[in-house]
Amino acid sequence: MEQLLKRINELAKKSKTTGLSSDEQDEQSRLRQEYLARFRQNFAAVLDNTVIMQPDGTKTPVRRKDKPVH
Repeated sequence: MEQLLKRINELAKKSKTTGLSSDEQDEQSRLRQEYLARFRQNFAAVLDNTVIMQPDGTKTPVRRKDKPVH
């Protein structure tokens, strides 16, 4: 993930200085989406392993909130 972030930052810097070609813009967009997907997956894993310690000493796992139905 470190290499992915490094390349995203390189493209962002180049975008601010000389601009990006259409291929580089596509790459930047794809890399950002990949980074966000990995970040969300890692964050979900952290939350899946998180527990809330109650005052009585019991542990309650964090549960996902149901999405509202529209």
